[in-house]
Amino acid sequence: MVIEDYYARLDGPEPLSGLDLLEPDVEFLLALPGKEVTGRGRDDMRAYVAGRPAVGRRHNVVRRGSDGDLEMVYGFITEQDGRGTGSFTSVVLLSPDKKIARYQSFFSPAFNLFPLPEGEAA
Repeated sequence: MVIEDYYARLDGPEPLSGLDLLEPDVEFLLALPGKEVTGRGRDDMRAYVAGRPAVGRRHNVVRRGSDGDLEMVYGFITEQDGRGTGSFTSVVLLSPDKKIARYQSFFSPAFNLFPLPEGEAA
């Protein structure tokens, strides 16, 4: 799935390589606690990705589904110590070229469908 490839790149050593999977005029909404980040185009997404702190977060997809040009995933975010910090639900609409044309993601630290990992024992 394209969305899983995007997250793998975002979490990898070259996060900006994920932009290669986006259409030049991609539109997006990232619903985060207390704010929404919206934008249009790779430059807007580049600014968002480049502005994120480098703290070693990882997207862990636990459920996925697709229907034609629509891909959906549910997962949780873990920190470097393996501790889960919240869950996300993301949906993308793919272009005919199989690139992300529209991207919508919701993150919540407060509500999770599945228990979050507790991380390494202290």
